[in-house]
Amino acid sequence: MAQACGIGRRTLYRIENGEPGVAVGTLLAVLWKLGLLNTVRAVANPDTDEHGKILEAARRPQRVRASAPDNDF
Repeated sequence: MAQACGIGRRTLYRIENGEPGVAVGTLLAVLWKLGLLNTVRAVANPDTDEHGKILEAARRPQRVRASAPDNDF
């Protein structure tokens, strides 16, 4: 697999173990060779990223309503 993707065995090992520091292009080359490149489209898709939507909602400022005026005559 490493030879087919044009990368070293160590790099393929790092990808398999999810180690950081592997170039995105290298990761995409491996996904392409495995026939999984189309799955990358779903990564961080705003329409399907429920976790991202929750984080975004938590970062929004909360509306604070002004207190109603006291109209006791």
